[in-house]
Amino acid sequence: MIIIILHITRLFLGVIFLVGGLNGYFVIFGLDPFIATSPEAMALFEFKYLLIAEKTLEILCGALLLINLFIPLVLTILSPIVVNIFLLHLFLDHSLLLLAVMLVIAYSYLLFYYRNNFKSLLEKKPKPY
Repeated sequence: MIIIILHITRLFLGVIFLVGGLNGYFVIFGLDPFIATSPEAMALFEFKYLLIAEKTLEILCGALLLINLFIPLVLTILSPIVVNIFLLHLFLDHSLLLLAVMLVIAYSYLLFYYRNNFKSLLEKKPKPY
């Protein structure tokens, strides 16, 4: 049962980030996005390079989640993105707060499941190899 929930959570996050990243590229190229974008979020991306960098990372991480590769690396890369999405919807734009909370819960579940991959990062005095 735990494995099924893990795969559902991984696929959910993969689809969210892949679709969100592709939607961002519609905005970058001046096309109408297929999912409405938050004006508050777009105000934060005053410079296009930042939007391009974030949406590229979202597409890559979403694809890696969907094909189940490099999950601990993907979780590391997505950490600041998930936090920023949550804080943006908590403080500025409440329209997608429920989705942001679901994102944090799903991300936290995957982070908990893969916690053994991150234990070495928290060593006080790591031994060099």
